[in-house]
This record gives sequence, structure tokens and C-alpha cells, in this order.
Amino acid sequence: MTREPATTTGAITRPTLADVAARAGVSASTASLAFSGSGPVSDATKERVLAAASELGYGGPDPRARSLRQGRSGIVAVVLAERVRAAFLDPVNIQMLDGITEGIAPLGAGLLLLTDTGEEGGNAVGIESAPVDAVVLIGCSPRVGRSVEVLRRRGIPSVAIEGAVGEDIPEISIDNREATRRGAEYLRDLGHTEVAIVTLPFDAARTRGPLTPELERGSTADTASERLRGARVVFPEISGRVAATSSIEEGREAAKVLLTDPAHRPTAIIAQSDLLAAGVVLAAEELGLSVPGDLSVLGFDGIRVDGLQHDLTTLVQPSVDKGRAAGEAVVSLLAGEPPASRCFTSTLHVGDTTAPPR
Repeated sequence: MTREPATTTGAITRPTLADVAARAGVSASTASLAFSGSGPVSDATKERVLAAASELGYGGPDPRARSLRQGRSGIVAVVLAERVRAAFLDPVNIQMLDGITEGIAPLGAGLLLLTDTGEEGGNAVGIESAPVDAVVLIGCSPRVGRSVEVLRRRGIPSVAIEGAVGEDIPEISIDNREATRRGAEYLRDLGHTEVAIVTLPFDAARTRGPLTPELERGSTADTASERLRGARVVFPEISGRVAATSSIEEGREAAKVLLTDPAHRPTAIIAQSDLLAAGVVLAAEELGLSVPGDLSVLGFDGIRVDGLQHDLTTLVQPSVDKGRAAGEAVVSLLAGEPPASRCFTSTLHVGDTTAPPR
């Protein structure tokens, strides 16, 4: 029976690479190369080293020691502003994560998901203490400013996907204002003049309710503000409701308020995400209204919403490309080559949820 090496006091210790090298009759450097597969080690020598490791119960070099030698953890974090379950209900987040994974592939790094919801009793490990090499911030969060402050203090390289976070942090953005303006112009060209909006949250408290000047002035969410400004270029007096998050249920609840009173019912609603737009469509149908006959609905994202029996008219954003660009920016930052910010363009997809008003 093979035993682990023992100390002079008889205590069992974890076998080391030096123990394996001695058992295999090779140098420690040769044993290390045999494990890494990165050097000129013959197959026979590699087999001898691996056999010695098996006999001693040695599982390989300690990854923590390797991290200390390299000065890196091999981990890139992505900060989500929602609980993981809620974040994964939004296909936009999944597409961006796919893109980030592709972008950081040259690093051979792992991806760590951190949540920053602002709730009490949150993660024990967050951006304040997580051992990471770099961080990608989902900048449409109203809490992104706080995250930036923490990361600057820690000196951790960061990239933001949307959100005006300062010139020292590269931003991967889309044309939120211009895209929404194009969508609003399309509704105006159809003949709509009574138009309302359902927005993403503006503040860290995720205040839900009527769209007020106070919420707009105190906004810490650049994405929501820019999309609202785009709508206001075409409909300066537009009003509406603020959702607490991007979800079907939030869109449904906001639309029920906007559509209940026939005397003040809009003929079109601009929703700042496709999930919110889907909720608006469902609320309209629950109230006996037809889409697009009685109500036109415009979304933003370009995703397929499960269970929605409509092809949404929406502003399609390149979510995978945004994530990939953020990952590539991380690679550049860690190589000491600060990347330039990038801005992508959204396109209008005309589906079956918009039509001229009755």
C-alpha cells in the first residue's frame, strides 16, 4: 500500500512535486514540465513522473501557489445588478456573458459572477474582496457608480458595458439615445401622437412608479436616461412609468396603470427592454385590447421572449458583440495596452406589434 511522505514526527503531510521527482528519478524542473506539458519531456519520462505521482497520491501543482508566482488569480469577474436567477431570465445577459467568455479566451481565465443588488445579507465575497484580475461591469445598473469607486480604490482594471463611468475606464456602449429616437420617429411616422414610455430603473433603490422629474434629475442609470432622452427628441412631453427591473411582470404592472383609463390611454408604448415590452403586450391583451390594433408596442434588445405570440417591433442591439468587445478590452488591459472605448449601433426591426393608430 502506497503511503504519503511522513515528517520526522510521524505526521502525514501532503506529497510535493519534489517527492514525485525523487520517486521518478528526475529533477524537480523536469517533473514540473511533465505535469504542465509545456516542455521537451519524452513520453517515457512523463509516464514515469505520472506513475510516481499516482503512487504518492500527488494530484498536481497547487494552483494557489501558481497564482502567487504569476501575481494573478486567473479569474475575471462580471458584476450583475440582479440576483443570478433573475439575471439569467434575461437573454440579453446570457448573450453578453457568451461574448465575454469568447473575448477573454486568450487569457485561459475563469469567469466569476458577482451580484451587487444592494440588499442586506448579500454575497460574502463581492467586488470589495474577490481575488480577481479584472472586472466587467454591466453598466445599465443604477449601482454602477458605486462599483466603479470600489474598483478604483482596489486598483483593479475594469471595463463597463454601457454607463458613463469616467474616461479612465473603457466603455462598450450602444447608441441608446439615437436608437430610441429612430424607434420613436417610426411611431410618429405611423401617426401616433399619444405615446407613453415604460423605463428601466433610474436609482439604486429601484424606485417603481410614475416617471417624475425628481427621478430623472437624480438618475444614476445612464442607459435608462439616454433612452428616455431619445424618446423625448420626438415626443418632448412623453410620460410613463418606471419599472424596478427588466422583467415581463414589471412591464405588465406598469402597462396596467397606463392602460386602465380609456380617457387617457396612449395609442403606443415605448418599452426600454423587450421583456418590459412583452409585459406591456400581455397587459393590453388581458384588458381586452388588441396589439397592434388598439395599442402599438416598441421594445429594445432584439431577443425572443418565450411564450409571447408576437414578433416584437424592437431596436436590436448586438449583445454578443458587446460582450466580446468587453472581453477583448480586458485582455488588452491585462497586457498593459489600454483599449479605446467602442460604441455599437442598434437597428430597428419592424414586427407585428406596431401599426397606425385607429
